[in-house]
This record gives sequence, C-alpha cells and structure tokens, in this order.
Amino acid sequence: MQIAFIGLGNMGAPMAINLQKAGHSVKAFDLSKDACERVKAEGAQVATSAEDAVKGAEVVVTMLPASQHVEGLFLGKDGAPGLLGQINKGALIIDSSTIAGATSQKVAKAAEAAGIAFIDAPVSGGTGGAIAGTLTFMVGGSDADLERARPLLEKMGKNIFHAGAVGAGQTAKICNNMLLGILMIGTSEAIALGVANGLDPKVLSEIMRRSSGGNWALEVYNPCPGVQENSAATRGYTGGFGTDLMLKDLGLSQENAMHVKASTPLGGMARAIYAAHSIAGHGPEDFSSVIKMLQKKA
Repeated sequence: MQIAFIGLGNMGAPMAINLQKAGHSVKAFDLSKDACERVKAEGAQVATSAEDAVKGAEVVVTMLPASQHVEGLFLGKDGAPGLLGQINKGALIIDSSTIAGATSQKVAKAAEAAGIAFIDAPVSGGTGGAIAGTLTFMVGGSDADLERARPLLEKMGKNIFHAGAVGAGQTAKICNNMLLGILMIGTSEAIALGVANGLDPKVLSEIMRRSSGGNWALEVYNPCPGVQENSAATRGYTGGFGTDLMLKDLGLSQENAMHVKASTPLGGMARAIYAAHSIAGHGPEDFSSVIKMLQKKA
C-alpha cells in the first residue's frame, strides 16, 4: 500500500519505519532533514514536501505537535491552500497527533466534503512502544474507517480501542495524558522524599512498584536516572516525551474540562507544575524531568 507519513519526530519516525518494514511503500516528510534521513536509512522514500508525499497515496498518516499544525496542514493557513486539495478522493487520513477533539472534527468535516475519510488515532506507549510496534491507539471515527485502518494500526501497535465518533480518540487521549502527568508528579514526589531520607531510589522504586503505589512510571518510565537502564531519565532526559508536549496536553485537558464544566483540580495543578518546570528551562527535556523540581538540593 502507498502510504504518506508526515511528521517524523520521536514517535512518528519509528511508526513510519514499522510500516515500511511491514512491506508498505512509505513516502515520508518532515521539516527536519535529520528525521528524514533516519527513515530513509530504513528504506522509506523521502518526499520533498508534504504535497509531494501525498501524491498517489492511499493512506495519509500524520503525527504533528499541536492543533494548529494539523489544521494548517490540511485546511491551509495565511492564504496558502491546505493539503486536502492534493489528496486523492477515496483516500484515508489517520491523524495520530494529540490535538483538540474540535480540531479533529473540523478537519474531518472538510475531508468528508472532499471525499476523503478521516479518523483521529492518537497513541500511548512512549518512544519505546513506537519503536517496538506496541503502541495503544485510541480511535475516533466510523466503524468502517477504523476497519480500513486496522491492518496498518496493527503494524504500529498492539492495542486498538474504538473510543467513538471523530474526536472521541482525542478525548480519551487527553484523559490518559492528564492522568499520566499527575502520576509522574506523584511518583517523582515519592522517590524524592525517599531519597531525602537516605533510601536507595532503585530499592524504593521496586518496593513501590510491587505495592499499592505501583504504576506505569515505576514499571517502565522511572523519573530517577540510573534506576532503569533504558529510561529517558538515564539518557539525560532526552529522546522521550517532552515537557512542553505534556504541558500542551494538560492544557487541552483543562480547556476541555472548562467546556464541559468538569472538575479536574489535580489536572489543573499538574498543568501549573509543568508550566513552572518549562519556564525554568526544562521544556525540551522529557516530562519525567519534573523530578528535578522536587529533589532536595545537595
């Protein structure tokens, strides 16, 4: 199958590579030349532009940072036309960006008018899951469009959930990421408290992992350097899910909460903490670096 893949960051690049390895013909594009070279080394074609990438594509997959990037790409901005006019009628768009559900619905409506199918399919599982092809997909769209996308999603992930109509996948994702931000802060607080009392962070983490405080961060994404060999923390908080991206997702959760009048006090507090962490200069670092705010200074 001819697939266009736009957005080759820490998540997008391995996802595109997995599709290429599965036998599909992937034509990829990113503004970063280094990102393009990474997928090219794995056999994918590199497009000269997003417009070039979608020529003849049966499926278009996007993995972009925020709502404005997705809307600008497909619907156009600053007087420039959007990509929908360049995509073949009958094609399918799979947007795996984490954006506002309302943006997904807006793009889907325009895509439908152009004869193009659309699903929102944000992911969870981190860069490790993207590389291993074990991501969780949270899909918003019709049953038919999901079944059309399923063979491709299965090459990039192991869990595929149909959350509901277009936009529902995004709602599920911001609920998940709000919880993720909260639990990372809580896990960091607990480890920092233990270390301040002289406990070995590796021993403490294992105790909590096997106790009632066990969670995903303790299992695979420990915020303390050296506890887990392949964690972002051990890599100097590089190559993972950035603090600024977590801040963006927490902002989406709070916007949604205001819209539906839901009470999310911990989500609001988590957003404030990540905003302070970003302002302090840690925006590009992995979101687990929030532990730096909580550690007792020597």
